[in-house]
Amino acid sequence: MYKPIFTLPNIFNSQLFGLAAFLIFGIYGGAAGAQSIENIRVDGSRSSNLLTSVPFLLITPQARAGAMGNAGVAIDADANSPSLNTAALANLKEVSSGFSFNYSPWLKNLTQGISLSFLSGYYRIDQRNTIAGSFRYFSIGDVNFFDDNQQELGIFNPNEFAVDVDYARSFGPEFSLGGGVRFIYSNLYSGRFTSGGQTGSGKAVAVDVSGLYRKEGYLFGGATVWSAGFSISNIGTKISYNIGDSPYFLPANLRIGGAATVVGQESKLILALDLNKLLVPTQPVYDANRNILNGVDPDRSVPSGIFGSFSDAPGGLNEEWQEVGISTGLEFSFKEKFAIRAGYNYQNPNKGDNSYLTLGAGFKYNVLTVDFSYLAGSVNSSPLANTLRFGLQFAFSKKRHVPN
Repeated sequence: MYKPIFTLPNIFNSQLFGLAAFLIFGIYGGAAGAQSIENIRVDGSRSSNLLTSVPFLLITPQARAGAMGNAGVAIDADANSPSLNTAALANLKEVSSGFSFNYSPWLKNLTQGISLSFLSGYYRIDQRNTIAGSFRYFSIGDVNFFDDNQQELGIFNPNEFAVDVDYARSFGPEFSLGGGVRFIYSNLYSGRFTSGGQTGSGKAVAVDVSGLYRKEGYLFGGATVWSAGFSISNIGTKISYNIGDSPYFLPANLRIGGAATVVGQESKLILALDLNKLLVPTQPVYDANRNILNGVDPDRSVPSGIFGSFSDAPGGLNEEWQEVGISTGLEFSFKEKFAIRAGYNYQNPNKGDNSYLTLGAGFKYNVLTVDFSYLAGSVNSSPLANTLRFGLQFAFSKKRHVPN
């Protein structure tokens, strides 16, 4: 149990709140601008030589981490944890259960009707074991289909979803592991015929593995929880839409990060930093006849694509570093009733240019927590500018003895 160092003579702890305010305004003052909108993918990034299917799985579906620049692989657990690090659920203090629902209109600067919904829940069996599940649904809205002669075929609502079953286990007060199985369904064409042949729905199965390490310490003179986490997600089968067509890689992703949680008498400050890298082949440089001039053939197995993703970029080590995205954020909370958040997400201009600022807040009353986030984009036009995420969480505790 931590002994608070700070006192709060007024409504907020002056040191923690002042630090949080300084960092929030510092994040916004130092951000750079984005480029013009073109070739936008569903996760908000621009086209690059990193190609995957179902990119909706790369979108942070929850409002809390969404307000912290998508950072969150090492922060404390809540009902949204399966979206970033299932292992965190093993650190909940009491036998408890909870669920959350998050919703976000998506890419509304480009078109109407696209949205992402995320439903998640967990149940802590005992002091060491927690089970969880989630459902992620991505709707692309109404789309007019046309044949090769530009004859209208009708209106269709393409959609994709993923269903997860997760498990987390604690191996003591400092370390926990988590894992999950994911079923992915992508219905983009509704069996229409294209120039490539008849299309169907894409299906795939994937697994996630995650871990979290926590250690007590001090920062800014206050009791602090230092934490480090990792998550390897979407490791699974390839997915295909055209009958006989070459399948596409899932967006396998490595996320590592750290966080410092500074505990005051009635307040708490979380500083978080995540690094992300796609574990998929980088497309090589071709000549006019599709012969590879530089790079590695991307037609590989899933294991080869994962391990080769660290050394296959045509631009060498410099380009490999460009593929690392950065998410950083902070959260200041008071009496576990009110929280303000801010963050920044960075992606190299050559690898998607998906960089933006975020703000958000959370309010808790009894078992209910309401979260929202605002994605401010950047100085110039951004496809995700003014994006909102809304979240509801319910957490329940049982007043009974916890079995070992």
